[in-house]
Amino acid sequence: MTSWSPGFWRPGDDPGDRRFVTLKGERGEGFVFEGGDALDEVTVAYETWGRLNDDASNAVLVLHALTGDSHAAGPVKPGHRTPGWWEGIIGPGRALDTDELFVVCPNVLGGAQGTTGPSSLDAQGQHLGSRFPVITIRDQVDVEVAFSEYLGIDEWCAVVGGSMGGMRALEWAVGHQSKVRHCVVIAVGAAATADQIALCSLQIRAIRVDPNFCGGDYYASGRVPFEGLAIARGLGQFSYRTGGEFESRFGRTPQGDGDVLRTGRYAIESYLGYHGHKLAARFDPNSYIVLSEAMNHHDVGRGRGGVAEALGGVSIPVTVAGVASDRLYPLAQQEQLVELLPNAEPLTVISSDAGHDGFLLEVEQIDAVLRSALHR
Repeated sequence: MTSWSPGFWRPGDDPGDRRFVTLKGERGEGFVFEGGDALDEVTVAYETWGRLNDDASNAVLVLHALTGDSHAAGPVKPGHRTPGWWEGIIGPGRALDTDELFVVCPNVLGGAQGTTGPSSLDAQGQHLGSRFPVITIRDQVDVEVAFSEYLGIDEWCAVVGGSMGGMRALEWAVGHQSKVRHCVVIAVGAAATADQIALCSLQIRAIRVDPNFCGGDYYASGRVPFEGLAIARGLGQFSYRTGGEFESRFGRTPQGDGDVLRTGRYAIESYLGYHGHKLAARFDPNSYIVLSEAMNHHDVGRGRGGVAEALGGVSIPVTVAGVASDRLYPLAQQEQLVELLPNAEPLTVISSDAGHDGFLLEVEQIDAVLRSALHR
């Protein structure tokens, strides 16, 4: 059994630059989610950079991906175990120029870094665990809308996101376009495909079959489905990169010295194991499940007459970008968005050998995409 001390943020931990607000929903009646479950209140953890101007017209909402959090920019320091995931994009003189813009990044509903999720405590001081509601991307955005109202921002200058963050940016464009002047959607599609659902479902199963999972109620046990989460992340990491990159970096090289038939381990296996265990040390497995299921439910056309009708009703400008080598969210999905969104700019193709992770790693190209969108 693996002993474990939680790597996700908990009340009482050093908050770093995080701030927190507890929201009660519309008219203080809580949040009712698409699946029928509800929460009386939701706490949102968030970080900001720059200053909001007098008429609140310079605010940009940045939305993180599956295992990201509110720490989009800034160094490793107390309260933040990793550097900002878009460090090269946010700051003075950068694409999201904090000398001019007020940049806001909230941790998503269901996340593991301060916003209400499975590890949160109920009124009796017990972790929600398996009792946490089934949520969708649309539910997450409804919480972000309430969060915007708390900040006093009636209209975002731009809403920007990649991968799962791109799902939410697209949902903002479809469901709340009166509150956004421009959306930037990167490396995602209009609805989860069977291929994407299959991959997420395997990752979820890897966590649930870990003997330490305890039906999702492992918090009080002092153990965690660490290996299950590590395997899930390894599957994810495989899909985030490309076969060409793996071949050029690792090929058939054994890990360490000696005969691989004796050591039984290739360098690529060590790489995937490293990334799996690295995530497992900082992320809540239940959150990984909840967010993966939300991504599987992603469909902007649900209840809106289908994808074409939903996207056809978007009147605001939308910038769409995709990564040429992305095998998780291939360019055909971004091409469909551009075809169906009436005011989409021509598709921007990001050149990268890194696959899906190009939306995080190709800083100069992402910089150009955002500068063009914000100065249109």
